[in-house]
Amino acid sequence: MGFQSLAFLLFLTLTETLCPLAKNRRTGVVLLMLASAVFYTWGLGEHALEGLGILLVGGVLTFGAARYWLFGQRESRRRAALFLAAAWHIAVLLAFKYLGFFTGGAVSPGWAPLGLSFFTFQQLWFLKEIRTGELPPAALKRIDGDTFTLFSLFFPTVSSGPILRPGAFFPQAQGEKFLRPDWDDRAAGLYAIAFGMAKKVLLADALGAVVNDGYQHLDQLTAPAAWLVILGYTLQLYFDFSGYCDIAAGAARLLGIRLPANFDSPYRSLSVGEFWKRWHITLTTFLRECLYFPLGGSRRGRIRTYGNILLVFLISGFWHGAGWTFLAWGLLHGLAQVGERAAGARLTRLPAALRWTGTFLFVNLAWVFFRSPSLTAAGTVLRAAFIGGVGLPPWLTEGLLSSEAEALNVLGLGGRAGFLLLAAVYLVALTAALKPGNTIRRMETFRPTFGRCAVCCVLLVWATLSFSGVATFIYANF
Repeated sequence: MGFQSLAFLLFLTLTETLCPLAKNRRTGVVLLMLASAVFYTWGLGEHALEGLGILLVGGVLTFGAARYWLFGQRESRRRAALFLAAAWHIAVLLAFKYLGFFTGGAVSPGWAPLGLSFFTFQQLWFLKEIRTGELPPAALKRIDGDTFTLFSLFFPTVSSGPILRPGAFFPQAQGEKFLRPDWDDRAAGLYAIAFGMAKKVLLADALGAVVNDGYQHLDQLTAPAAWLVILGYTLQLYFDFSGYCDIAAGAARLLGIRLPANFDSPYRSLSVGEFWKRWHITLTTFLRECLYFPLGGSRRGRIRTYGNILLVFLISGFWHGAGWTFLAWGLLHGLAQVGERAAGARLTRLPAALRWTGTFLFVNLAWVFFRSPSLTAAGTVLRAAFIGGVGLPPWLTEGLLSSEAEALNVLGLGGRAGFLLLAAVYLVALTAALKPGNTIRRMETFRPTFGRCAVCCVLLVWATLSFSGVATFIYANF
């Protein structure tokens, strides 16, 4: 079930109404766990139950390893239990997402459980916190099987994150506010859902129409069109994923759970290193704590540090997709961070405007590899951006806010309607992307007023009326 649907709004209303009616916390956990299972399987087609079963098997193995860690007698076997559980999750991820890549397409399942990448990292994070003692035995003993299953399948995050840190989730699921949010929490949750829907439906999908038009006419791209496609995808990806995270955070807040911030105005960054502190924050945190630090971090000399950075970003690229384009994207970001490390203080002495321009330009160009279906297609887009012709082709605005374009045509704007909407969407998107602050932090201080409620209602109604033809969230593919 996608967030961008009337079915989800109905599901959320029923879940948020029925779960708090539970007589005790245990019953509430079970109801919410069952609701999460319904959310996962609703509308996924023939592999829905198989996908859910694979995740449940993985969760059972993780929980079993955790219990053995608590009560096992021999240290070596306790460690082996955690290792085997981790190996299972990595093997399942490799089999479903990368077997086709490694065998050249000769062997491939042809499908993968929804949210497998996020589920795998979340399970690995749980195992890692047990091993390091960040999740101490006393806290681990309080986690029952139902609560752990809820952690694994929590419907706001199961398909596209954010990746939940165990030490942050379980205390909330065991706290007084769980399924008992106050009025401020409810108001903040509805605010986040309204703005998240608007980000996804009114901005991300509008920009996605331009991007798709560009990739369908690669051989006809002019330089201005190529740059609009490149910038369009940069903004589309941000509003698509951050919109998802806003809706997830709002839905969770309605149930008494606070999710971590996953974005913090990333396109305001003055370096690539800063960008990764602001973009997909939970993934960055996971990779730093569960991969970069165990590899030695920056403690074993400059060459080893550079190698660790490159390896982490290659894995990050490969986690997003089994393809050379994703590896190229990860390698570019790894090389950029190595270059920034090597430059050191010399980079920080540059004017802030120059540093921002360089960072934003690099991020835009790197996203070309992330979006392109092949390295050849990425090369075509980049070539057009620098040596293409002039002018904006008329097909660039096909499908862009079609209902709104028809309304403008009624006013007699004719062929100008599409380009007027194009300019408006890009202006609003750029302004919103470069604005400081983020929805999650604004939720902490949000207080409902008549004006704010009116804005939220308008955005939610407008987005709901635009649901038809809305594309799936991009990160649901990962």
